[in-house]
Formats: sequence, structure tokens, C-alpha cells
Amino acid sequence: MSARLDIASVGMVTAVGLDAPSACAAMRARLDGFQETSFVSGADTLIGAPVPLPRSWIGEKRMAHLAAAAISEAFEAVPQARGNTALILCLAEEDRPGRPVDDGLRLLHSVAEITEIQPNMRSRIVAHGRPSGHIALDQACRIMASGEVPYVMIAGVDSYLTAPAIAYYLGENRLLAADNPNGFIPGEAAAAVLCARSRGDGLRLFGLGLAREPATIYNSEDLPLRADGMTSAYSTAFKETGIEMNRLGYRIADLIGEQYWFKQSALASLRLLRGRHDFQDIWSPGESLGNIGAAVVPLMVGMAWMAARKGYAAGNPVLIEASNDAGACGAAILAARAA
Repeated sequence: MSARLDIASVGMVTAVGLDAPSACAAMRARLDGFQETSFVSGADTLIGAPVPLPRSWIGEKRMAHLAAAAISEAFEAVPQARGNTALILCLAEEDRPGRPVDDGLRLLHSVAEITEIQPNMRSRIVAHGRPSGHIALDQACRIMASGEVPYVMIAGVDSYLTAPAIAYYLGENRLLAADNPNGFIPGEAAAAVLCARSRGDGLRLFGLGLAREPATIYNSEDLPLRADGMTSAYSTAFKETGIEMNRLGYRIADLIGEQYWFKQSALASLRLLRGRHDFQDIWSPGESLGNIGAAVVPLMVGMAWMAARKGYAAGNPVLIEASNDAGACGAAILAARAA
């Protein structure tokens, strides 16, 4: 296998921990950040997973401070990366109801100001919601292959805990409530991963696949879900890596709580898994954090990085998958060493 890039360090700000070590330890222990919110559904109070910040920032300012904290943590481990890094900021889809950020470029500059770093000319916004991190990984590979910068910081920040978002998803019957067990818990988080040119150590990206699912959760033609999109993303990632799925160690997926996403992940696995294989566990940050949108892929990469570093990974290599309501699907295969 030929590595595309290395993960040099990570940072997180979540409902269960304000840095990566504490957040990963909490998720490993199956702790969650779920609590009652100020939002209601009928006579019931909705459950959410807010980040316990020391100040009551709201809106874009809150998102900027969440992202900046995760980025600063990632820089702490690799201080020489400051000033030599392009920033890719992963955000919610531009047409998503209740999007917490109106102007992505303004947020990018706010984050740069708080972290006291100058955005590199190759810095950019990726606004595709949950799979934004997979697109960002692809862009990071291209940026570093050009030789213009030695590091790329991929940061994701998002929140479903806004009044317009809650109103919309309640109207679509998609939030977990007393009368709806097939729903998700709205959450918020920020996560960052610092990517470097491959040096042969640490967690390394070997394969990446991007695809689109025609039978989306909102598909108007009522197409049956066959997981064509995620299966294609898996296949591309495995083809790049040069292994079959039966050699996979485990998976981390953005399973936010609705049956649709569990079915998609299960179908993709069933369609590709052949031959003898060991048990392949599947982890999901949604069990602890709810739906954290565009922050999820950097956070899942951070989970895998911490698990490999601390020695509790459920196998090697790991596949990280994510998809959004519009059908965009991404799959990435990372390994702590050549598998």
C-alpha cells in the first residue's frame, strides 16, 4: 500500500470533553453529553448534546471559538506547523435549514484571528455537511502533492442546536422524541486534524472514495435503498488501498440514530465482504454526541488516531465513512502501519 498522507495531530471540542484525550476517553467509556435543552416538542423537552463552553457565545461567534479551540490543540503537538499550514474548514451544507454559519469566509477569518494564524492562500471552505471531511482529505492530498505547504489543517465545526434547525427537523419528523424513536439527537462539536506528508509513522491515509447515493433519505421517486453510493465509495477506497474488505480491522461511521444510515452501512458491508475474516467492530460518535454534522469526519479520524496511539484500536486498518441527506458519500481507509 502507498500512503497518501499522515495524521500528525488532532484536536476536539465536544459535549463529552473539551480536548481530544478527554473526549476520546469519554466516548470509549460509552459516556454521552445528552441533556434537556430549551427546545420542546409538544409537552416534551427535546434532548440535545451541547458543548459546555465557559461563555455563552451564540451563532457564528460560538462556531468560531469551537473551531479555534480544536485547531489550537492540534497545533500544540506540532508547533512548527504554525505559519506553514493551509486550512480547510468543513461546514454545513449551504442550503441546510438552520445552518449556524451564514458566511463561511468570514468564519474562516474569525478562526484565523482567534488562533493568531494567517490563512494560507490555499485555505478554503468545504460545505457539504457530514462527508465534508472526506472531500477535505482529497483536497489536502492534492495541496501537499503540489509542494506548496508541508501541512494542511482540516477542521470541522457544526451545530444542529439552532431554533430554525430544530423547527425544520421537527417538522420533518426526524428528531428523536417520545413519539418518534427513529430520529436523531441534535448536537454540536468541532474537531481538527493536522495532515502532513507521509513519513512512515503514525496513522496514515491509504485509500479514499467519494460517491453519490441516488436513493437519498429525501428521494422524491421513492427509490429503494441499495447503498449504491456507499458501496461505490468503499470500493474506490479499497481499490486505492490494494486490499479486500475482509482484511479490514474495524469501521467508524456517522450513524446518527435513524434507521436509514444503519441500513446503508450494513448493505455496503454485505455487498463487499467476502471470504474468511475476523470480527469487524463498528464505532460511532453519534452514541455520545448525537448528530454533529460537518465536524464528524475530523472527529472520527481523531478517534482512530487516538485509538492507534493508545493501543485500543479494534483492528488495523480502519475505514471511516460518512454521508449526507443529499446522497454524498465518503469512505477513507487509514492504518497505523502498512496492513
